[in-house]
Amino acid sequence: MIIAPSILSADFGNLQKSIEQVKEAKWLHVDVMDGHFVPNISIGPVVIKGLRGYTKQVLDTHLMISDPAKYLKEFINAGSDRITFHIEATNDPIGVINLIREYGAKVGISIKPNTDVGSILDLIPLIDQVLVMSVEPGFGGQAFMENSLDKIRTLDTLRRELNKDLLIVVDGGINDKTAVFCKDAGANVLVAGSYVFSSDNPQSRMESLK
Repeated sequence: MIIAPSILSADFGNLQKSIEQVKEAKWLHVDVMDGHFVPNISIGPVVIKGLRGYTKQVLDTHLMISDPAKYLKEFINAGSDRITFHIEATNDPIGVINLIREYGAKVGISIKPNTDVGSILDLIPLIDQVLVMSVEPGFGGQAFMENSLDKIRTLDTLRRELNKDLLIVVDGGINDKTAVFCKDAGANVLVAGSYVFSSDNPQSRMESLK
């Protein structure tokens, strides 16, 4: 299991200190929001470039933006190792997948709570990870939606059939209780923001998830 702290809940007044508090994490999850695809605005490539300057952790960048293809090169050049885009944000997912590969990053697709797994069925053999949103994307601190577990189970079955190396990522409402449900359903990667960074000891929260 990979625990990926989400910097959306970190201290942006001292981001380097926040990252230092979770330096044992293999991945950092970076939420990019444009105020259009989701009702919030977060960060752009310049912050990722700053992060890349003081960490060697995998930067797992989640693009919650309209027209993701337009900005892929900027985010990857800034230092993103993995790029996840939303199936709901493009009419040409294969084109986006190919561009991400061309620019040298790993590829993920995300599905919102009301999007069926069937919408990405043909794409599963082409990607490295699927991100299941277990809350409505846009804001941290929301409660876990339990219907996400059925999606994780379905993806776990499809992984055996279509792409044995597929990572199943879950993002939203992750804590020490919901983490167990996700693991049992077949998840490989848990994204946790509020649960980790709301503590005085983020490292202990990561340990509790493990």
